[in-house]
Amino acid sequence: MKMLFIIILCFLGLSSFAQPLTPQTVSIQMRDSKFLAADIYIPDTEEARPTILIQTPYNKLYYRYGLPLNVGINLSSSPYNFVIVDWRGFYASAAAAVSGMNRGQDGYDVIEWITQQEWSNGKVGTWGPSALGKIQYETAREQHPAHICAVPLVASPEFLYQTYYPYGVYRKEYVDQLDALGYGMSATLLANPHFNATWTYIENLYFYPDRFKIPMLLIGGWYDHNIIEMVKYFDDMRELSDISVRDEHKFLIGPWAHGGFGMAQVGTEQQGELFFPEAAEWSTVKALEFFAYYLLDADNAWPTANPSIQYFQMGDMIWKQTEIWPPEGLTPRVYYLTSEGGLDTNEPTIPNGFSQIVYDPRDPSPTVGGPTLRQDLQQGPYDQSLEVESRDDILVFSTEVLAEPIMVLGKATVTLHVSSDRLDTDFAIRLCDVYPDNRSMILCDNIFRMRFRDGFTVNDTNFMQIGEIYEIEIVMPDLAHTFLPGHKIRLDVSSSNYPRFDNNLNNGGQMYVSGDTLIATNKVYHNSERISKIEFLSDEDTKNQIVKKSEIKIYPNPANENLIFTINEDIDARYFEIINITGQVVFKGKIAGCETILNISDLNQGTYIVRIFSDKEIESLRFEKI
Repeated sequence: MKMLFIIILCFLGLSSFAQPLTPQTVSIQMRDSKFLAADIYIPDTEEARPTILIQTPYNKLYYRYGLPLNVGINLSSSPYNFVIVDWRGFYASAAAAVSGMNRGQDGYDVIEWITQQEWSNGKVGTWGPSALGKIQYETAREQHPAHICAVPLVASPEFLYQTYYPYGVYRKEYVDQLDALGYGMSATLLANPHFNATWTYIENLYFYPDRFKIPMLLIGGWYDHNIIEMVKYFDDMRELSDISVRDEHKFLIGPWAHGGFGMAQVGTEQQGELFFPEAAEWSTVKALEFFAYYLLDADNAWPTANPSIQYFQMGDMIWKQTEIWPPEGLTPRVYYLTSEGGLDTNEPTIPNGFSQIVYDPRDPSPTVGGPTLRQDLQQGPYDQSLEVESRDDILVFSTEVLAEPIMVLGKATVTLHVSSDRLDTDFAIRLCDVYPDNRSMILCDNIFRMRFRDGFTVNDTNFMQIGEIYEIEIVMPDLAHTFLPGHKIRLDVSSSNYPRFDNNLNNGGQMYVSGDTLIATNKVYHNSERISKIEFLSDEDTKNQIVKKSEIKIYPNPANENLIFTINEDIDARYFEIINITGQVVFKGKIAGCETILNISDLNQGTYIVRIFSDKEIESLRFEKI
């Protein structure tokens, strides 16, 4: 319980010593006559306002120490009411548990109750990360007319076999954490380790983008374990949701981990061992702009002023935009594994090259950072060189020190030619950025179970023949990263990544039960006849130059009386807007040459966004008024 309290405080950016808010507490009756417990936060009972609804399985009480979206404990500053509801079956709503719970219908009933209150103006938006994001999709599916918009963070509504068994390997740490949070999913999942009729039914049940009639702002992270599912579902929404909102869905992807514990949360500057000040709080800034447009009728031109997809290009440390993912006009790049542990742009010429791993399931390669969830594991970008790459059960393939920047946009694909002296084994890969100081920072990872190389049903199972060489292809999660000059691209190949993925016992027997543990000698081939490689899409425009950061500068920051912004003469800027933290435009003006001086003494203290419009693009920068 104490750990969960710390989680909430970290996410809200609050101190445990803050004086708590005192909400109204109510019981909201559902259609089956059960009641859900809710806390109600109302800034001004004399003025009807739109409402932000948050539905949580993690105890509504913790929001008394501060509300999200930069409200904290300063409720009077909010233009919104907040309604925080415990899920049916959790915490103060535990008594409402029934079999076959439909949480989307619960969300509908809560919204219906909100619209009947005198403090409600009849508009409801929803917000929340992870499980609090999933329930927003379920609520939107039910199509309450007062549900105006939704902001799901690091969440997808789908329940896919590949989410829990990527390439057939059980995601142990993920499900361990879900069990610890009270979902109790491991028994059902472990009873269905193959793709079967149960999975077909579940996947169809949780696929419903055609039911959405409201605009959504999806917020994801490159280090989040949901990024694959979110990219897929965003495309599904833009193709299948109601035609009236298809073009209004937006996707913001930052350099963020999933969050849930520790300091790495969606929108925080620190992620793992790295810092991303250029992306700090951007998730909140954009959510507030989105809510202001749809709930406050703010004149901030949200649908046209924001691209369909805004993403953070790690390495370059800049925000970029695109209408489709991955962006158009990219060029494939290929790096070949070599016998010397290299990644080379030339195909190997030697006829017999291979490298070998001796993998002992009793001593698996450890999980260090990455897209994890379990609270005892590190989350986000962490150095692999000390605990992972220093072991003798891993193959490390690196480029030479880069003389030019190399971009990765989209999904990298790793093709390996492999063999083993066991009937079954795994091949795990990690893609890393090696810094000039030799830190090897993980970007993304995946794993492949050899018995599933022909498919994931029971009938697809095909064990290895000792000494036979097989080709496998492993697709990595989506990524936007630039390897800078002075760095190296690195691919780590092992046969385990534990406990992120369950370790293969190598015995070819029933999975996920105790049994004989066998040591496997696994080989990766990299020669002229058996080519192993990594390939990805890249932007060739960066081949001979580093991508420049913003050519628009604002200073001083923080500012008091005057704010100055300078613009490169090559940018055809036309006008600018200043938007407050609630997403409302408070000032508009024309650009006057390469330098504009603006008197901001009349602005209230707080966070603002300067948005500068040119013929080709819109650039946003944040500043503090003191």
